[in-house]
Amino acid sequence: MSDQYSKPFIPVIQKTSSLVIMALIAIAAFTMAFFSRVEIISETYETKVNAAGQMAKAMEMLKEVRLEKGVFVDIENDPNETGLVGSQFSLTTTDEGDLDAKLTTLDPNFSAAMVELLHQAKLQSGDSIAVMLTGSMPGANMAMLIACDAMNIHPVVITSIGASQWGANDPDMTWLDMEKLLFENGFISTRSIAASIGGRNDQGRLLSPKGRELITDNISEHGMPLIKGEGLRDNIQKRMVHFGNNNYKAVVNVGGGVASLGTSFNLRLLPPGVVYRNDIEAISRKGGIEGTVVKFVKQNMPLIHVLNIQKLTENLGMPFAPIPLPEIGLGSLYAIHKYNLNITFICLLIIAGMVIGVGWKSHQQIKQRMMEHEPDSVL
Repeated sequence: MSDQYSKPFIPVIQKTSSLVIMALIAIAAFTMAFFSRVEIISETYETKVNAAGQMAKAMEMLKEVRLEKGVFVDIENDPNETGLVGSQFSLTTTDEGDLDAKLTTLDPNFSAAMVELLHQAKLQSGDSIAVMLTGSMPGANMAMLIACDAMNIHPVVITSIGASQWGANDPDMTWLDMEKLLFENGFISTRSIAASIGGRNDQGRLLSPKGRELITDNISEHGMPLIKGEGLRDNIQKRMVHFGNNNYKAVVNVGGGVASLGTSFNLRLLPPGVVYRNDIEAISRKGGIEGTVVKFVKQNMPLIHVLNIQKLTENLGMPFAPIPLPEIGLGSLYAIHKYNLNITFICLLIIAGMVIGVGWKSHQQIKQRMMEHEPDSVL
């Protein structure tokens, strides 16, 4: 037998030296691709950090006021101890609520999220916007108003005071009470120009008479006009009168106020975030009542819709109901990492070419070996 066949046959793909070299090349290619990443900082980074920082301070101020009033912080339902999570039931509770959604809006970074939405709607410094709030998500309310100040945008606000579970449903601390404290302490620069009871038909139909009385008294204490017409259509029209013609550049809806959204489209199909006229027309249905936002959107202005919080946070790359609260300035809301596609593609070609080349070489070696091998020698 010749020396050629006295040694064991090992194709190149099975040689230890080959595998080591391939592994080293693969590691080198991966390293090149990994370190080709570049951090792309949001162009509104400073504004977002400023807004989130202001919201953190505002939340701390409101918490101190509530604690001074003897409010008990429910750690089970308020795990971040914000002191701003309402109760499950109260005389001013209008509907069921999603606790996780309320917790999400009580993250100071939610104000940075509102900056992002205002930016996506292409709003500029000095623009005026129509804003409709409810008592259901006080965190989202303050986040939006603080974001407006951070961007020098002027909101004209109308609020429905009734709140769903876990919202601003404490009769002794309604959203108007919070709004006043935020205004007096310099965290926001404007207050609501009018308010309604909220709830069913925007007139608190499912509230008790005492609940409606508590809300109307609260509105009166703040010296605001009470929007209370003959029905939902009338309440919507009165809202439009209060808003007037201020050359608004966008309309904002926070929460699920019926006077804001109306009944002329399928609410479940309306995506959160920045919405345009075509989006609403695609889900419209006959026989419904056009809400205030629809009347504005039909004037070809964008709607910033802050509802369905879980979907909204998914779109913005934010955590949903985070425990503990995330640090300000971190996450994809502030900056994203992107790989250099050219370098990554070259690295892929190198690895793929190496694997294919070694495989082809081994195939040729095995084929040559089989051609030269004498079958009888196997016996």
